[in-house]
Amino acid sequence: MVSDIHGNLVALDAVLDRIGSVDALWHLGDVVGYGPEPDGVVERLATLGALGVRGNHDAAATGGTEIEWFNPDARAAMEWTRSAIAETTRAWLAALPLRRIESGFTLVHGSPRDPIWEYVTSAALARAGLSAISTVHGLHGHTHVPIAFTEVDGRMRTLAPRAGNTVALGEGRMLLNPGSVGQPRDGDPRASYMVIDLEAATATWGRTAYDVEAVGAMMRAAGLPVRLADRLRVGV
Repeated sequence: MVSDIHGNLVALDAVLDRIGSVDALWHLGDVVGYGPEPDGVVERLATLGALGVRGNHDAAATGGTEIEWFNPDARAAMEWTRSAIAETTRAWLAALPLRRIESGFTLVHGSPRDPIWEYVTSAALARAGLSAISTVHGLHGHTHVPIAFTEVDGRMRTLAPRAGNTVALGEGRMLLNPGSVGQPRDGDPRASYMVIDLEAATATWGRTAYDVEAVGAMMRAAGLPVRLADRLRVGV
């Protein structure tokens, strides 16, 4: 399970190398934007048969008005992305649904209530999100921060997982965020991901280092905002 790759193919490949063989690869949107290799990321996901949903950056890349809400750096990167991507990439992004149900999980980018824009940053928002889905569990990205919200007997529990932390899916209804592959914002620059084991009914978070300097150099060479390259070093 990956999210918020943001055109960072080097980080994605590091994650794929770390997790090894899996039965399926799910993604939670924002495949492109910010990073220097949007075509490469989409090609990799398409080749692997990844299943996922559309994020706000994916929608903007295909010509959506979402770009009007971006900050100056994000907008500049999106304008570059729009001009750089191939038509095959544009078509693949445009075909992504806003919501998807897989193996009892509802997949969205932002939140179950608003899959494009809402950030799930609190237990109250997570409770509202869970009330908006018919599956037991939900998966979301968008915040670039790994987190788990669990509803047990009407009460919400929050976990900010570190690499290697595992939750048991049978403990209650859950809304889970794997964190960001390509632009982490929790103070850890390593690419973040999550592995769901349906047989064991567990979800485990992981982190892996990648060549941040190489990606930053590619971003600068492409003329992408320097601040977006610099923040990769510190994961903010």
